[in-house]
Amino acid sequence: MVTGASSGIGTEFARRFAARGYDLVLVARRRDRLDALADELATSHAATSTVVVADLADPDGPAQVAREVAAHGLLVDALVNSAGFGTYGPFVDEDPARVAAEIQVNVTALTLLSRLLLPDLVASRRGILVNVASTAGYQPGPWFAVYAATKAYVLSLTEALWAEHRGSRLRVLALSPGPAETEFFDAAGTDRFRIGQVMTVPQIVDVAFRTLDRRTPPPSVITGLRNRVTAGAARLAPTRLTLRVASRLAGD
Repeated sequence: MVTGASSGIGTEFARRFAARGYDLVLVARRRDRLDALADELATSHAATSTVVVADLADPDGPAQVAREVAAHGLLVDALVNSAGFGTYGPFVDEDPARVAAEIQVNVTALTLLSRLLLPDLVASRRGILVNVASTAGYQPGPWFAVYAATKAYVLSLTEALWAEHRGSRLRVLALSPGPAETEFFDAAGTDRFRIGQVMTVPQIVDVAFRTLDRRTPPPSVITGLRNRVTAGAARLAPTRLTLRVASRLAGD
């Protein structure tokens, strides 16, 4: 299952899993894109795709997805939580409804889908859980405070789940890209998130699969050497310095 499968990183994950012989559950809001991707995967890889149209900003979204999977009699071997979006600007000016939707998609839906499908993932002989975090989760993010906070949550949750299932067959990974060439900036309404080493979507997903294919995958991975160095420096530097630099880069 791939959420956010209608574009960007989610679409690329679906293609890579299909190339590895998986059938897919494709989750997003835009049926036309999901149907087109399902046709592509069937033609290219003979993969069968189940399309689930769901809005993960709806509090019932995760349960709806789980119900549809159960109704189709499917067992999920791998889950990629790729759906997410960001908001930009001073927190005091943020639209409360938009902030609530951001937290619902980035945090609540990801958490609930992970929990609802985890029994299947644990029971599988090749279980995989990938949660897409961000380099923004490695330090506070002035001007995109909510987005950075949600990704810090994703990173923390996923690394904890990795520890809980260490020694099992389940592979758990928090994938933290920097800025990527996706529709993310259009959805956010700004290019201010373009901080760090920009990578293509295929490059980002390459990193994810190279990491998952290791004998003992780590709990998390940052894509791009420059992004890894920056994230490490942010964690070691004094908080005031980190905040000053982050604020200047983001547009203060």
